[in-house]
Amino acid sequence: MAKQEDKRAKFLKIYADIPDGLRKDIIVVIEKKPYTWNTAFIEIEENTALGKKILKVLEDIKII
Repeated sequence: MAKQEDKRAKFLKIYADIPDGLRKDIIVVIEKKPYTWNTAFIEIEENTALGKKILKVLEDIKII
């Protein structure tokens, strides 16, 4: 399993390559709440507990 900072760096690299029009698309649902690329970016960038959950799910589903 990748370290938290490694997962974060992978996400940020992928996010940078996502076209602006796709950043509004939902990429993950946690606790029945949908999160887009943009909202995931904010949570991950701020290193919140939710951001860590998002990274875990993204790793589990092989996005990062």
